[in-house]
Amino acid sequence: MFTSENQLENELFKSVYDKTPDYIKNANLMNFDNKGEFSFILKREHLDAYDEKTNPQGLNLRDWFANYSKEAKVSTAGIRGPQNILYPQDTRFPINLVGIVLATLAKALVAKEKYSGKKIVKIAGCEVRYNSKLYLDAIARIQAANGIRTIVPDGKQTIPIWMASFLAFKLDLLGGEYITSSHGISVKNATKDLNSQGSQYLPEESMEFVDKIQEIFDCVDKNGSYEIKISSADNPLIDEKVMQSIDDGVDLYVEYLRSGVAKDVNLNLIKVFKSKIAIENVGGSAYRTLSRVLKKLGISDKFVWFNTDEDPFFNSIGKYDVTPKGEKAFYDYSVDATVLAKRQDGTKFFPVIDTLHYEEKLKDYPVGTAVLITDPDHDRLTITQTESINRIPELEKLGVDYIKLTENKILTVFTANQAFLLLMDFWAKQLKSEKLWNNHPRFMIKTTASALSWDEWAANNGLKVVNVPVGFKEIANIMKKVELQLKNNPDKEVVVDDVFGNSINLGVNPRLLFGGEESGGMIMGTEELIKSQHGRLAVAMREKSATEAIIVASALISKLDDENKSLSQYLYEVFDENHIIGRFDTRVDIAYYNESEPDINKLKEAKVAGEAMRTKNDMFYLSMAIALKKGDLSLLNIQAILNDKFREDGLNFDNLKSVKFVGDGTYLEFDDKYIEIRPSGTDAKTKAYGGGLNKEDIEKYASVLGNYSGDRTVLHKALISEHAYNNCKDDAMKYYLSFVEKDANNEKFEIPVYDF
Repeated sequence: MFTSENQLENELFKSVYDKTPDYIKNANLMNFDNKGEFSFILKREHLDAYDEKTNPQGLNLRDWFANYSKEAKVSTAGIRGPQNILYPQDTRFPINLVGIVLATLAKALVAKEKYSGKKIVKIAGCEVRYNSKLYLDAIARIQAANGIRTIVPDGKQTIPIWMASFLAFKLDLLGGEYITSSHGISVKNATKDLNSQGSQYLPEESMEFVDKIQEIFDCVDKNGSYEIKISSADNPLIDEKVMQSIDDGVDLYVEYLRSGVAKDVNLNLIKVFKSKIAIENVGGSAYRTLSRVLKKLGISDKFVWFNTDEDPFFNSIGKYDVTPKGEKAFYDYSVDATVLAKRQDGTKFFPVIDTLHYEEKLKDYPVGTAVLITDPDHDRLTITQTESINRIPELEKLGVDYIKLTENKILTVFTANQAFLLLMDFWAKQLKSEKLWNNHPRFMIKTTASALSWDEWAANNGLKVVNVPVGFKEIANIMKKVELQLKNNPDKEVVVDDVFGNSINLGVNPRLLFGGEESGGMIMGTEELIKSQHGRLAVAMREKSATEAIIVASALISKLDDENKSLSQYLYEVFDENHIIGRFDTRVDIAYYNESEPDINKLKEAKVAGEAMRTKNDMFYLSMAIALKKGDLSLLNIQAILNDKFREDGLNFDNLKSVKFVGDGTYLEFDDKYIEIRPSGTDAKTKAYGGGLNKEDIEKYASVLGNYSGDRTVLHKALISEHAYNNCKDDAMKYYLSFVEKDANNEKFEIPVYDF
């Protein structure tokens, strides 16, 4: 029985232990404590369901694979899912050791076929989640057994996702594996598959190795078994020396930062800052890398740290012993600091931030102290700042949320939409102050679910905006399209399509100012194109980086401190200077089940039921968007359907201007707001986003539309045929793939001759 000094974690352990059957506890499929070579024989019995009498070796891998392949087609950020944190060989869970082994083998076989006779090198890394080190060991040893050299951190310690991505590009590797579930709940895990660009796999890349798993299963069905070889732990193809020689990539990354956001114009501001900026290191894993980056930049003394010890339970952050419904049970709100929930009395609160205990941590810090909150894989950032309680009226006018800490002090909590608007505005002004702004046309890549204020700000500052579906891989895909045109036609205007169907002319030799999404991830471009060691060029890196955000935010905080201004006051200035009308934004997350449920059978049943509810909600809106796109339905028809259904909720659709499928959701554009309804690509959730002129208005629309059951109304059925309704998801996928593939950068990666 696993035990912890943390009572809540012990409750989780006990619950998982009690709900795990003995046949799983006693299973010994693969023993990675064995440091020598060994093989795992995948048997036909493993593919079918467990039965104590008729199939005691059953792992039910066919069902596991059916769900895994389905997720691979739509996943926005790796193939995620819960795992048995105590018994990782438990194949009843989506993420398990056997599945990791199969997926790794399949990716290795695909790579060997594509690059036959070549020396393949990949990187592998992880953060602090349960079983991550085990999965990292398995990945490295399976790749080594297949002749693939795997670069891993010294001692296989943690690194951020952006470092794995950066090194995949910078060192010209074939790609990498990174083990994380971002800011998801503690019991979740996933592998983020990185391609040779350092970008997450697009669906078609995922399907290549999914098809290879099917080939392995076909072989097992035909021959009865399939041997999977695992190398020794000390196989020379498992390489820690490269990362040792480059300080786990810190040296190269600092060099890259100095070409962008860590120019002297920013560093000099930070160096003269008179106070301290706090970094909330959720889970502890950012500290190991970020602290070294800040030290090499000469600014580490300007920061204090909360939570530097690595902890898979994430220091109890986001964890409760009661569900949102008031039931006594372990419940995890994730570690997304921006999540809003409702108490039993109906009042809103930040469940994650409540567990950070800032009323105690910040009691001795002055008003104006900023706290920068980063997640376990260190790619997202939430910006907060203490202010006087007297600022509440102004904050409410701005739509900035806050938490009361004391009778005199509050903590303002900025959405990423608000925070990143500040950062892009500040960075643009820094470039202008250095007389660099006019050297290139500037552009931004953003997700459709992000703020209208970003588009308005861009228009006021002469930036072109490319809107894409949710997911940073979508942002990276546009970068690659731009780079292909820069390479092939450097003197011509660069033109790319956005997901709305607009052709966006970015000008000649443009530069990316900002790429980001409302969920807290961002990247900024550089003046000179980023060059890999073997000459590939990029306008920006492929993964969001909280380090980049922290450096720009810290420079801004220092500048405002010298002017005796708060971040919220600067937000007002940005709104005012840029004549921004759509100042408010919202996001409503509708979870259809308790992801923390330790009973896998209940969890599976609840997830299946939740996915059905999620899909039904999605198809109600999606079917209208697809029918409109095909010309089978008019906007007036859609207004009639929506008014008919939601008039009783106080909603009105007379000023609806368009309804569009945007790659992964349905975008409703009004003349005073937008609402996007999007099914989660990683779980049984619906996400409803809104932006516009009135916060109460967009919150109401997002909540009502996001929580709708999706039941087809009489008018919906009369105007949209059963056939069109049932086929709207397939039609949507065709439109999405057409968007992804148009003008795609499909240049084949050439494996170089490595000098390490």
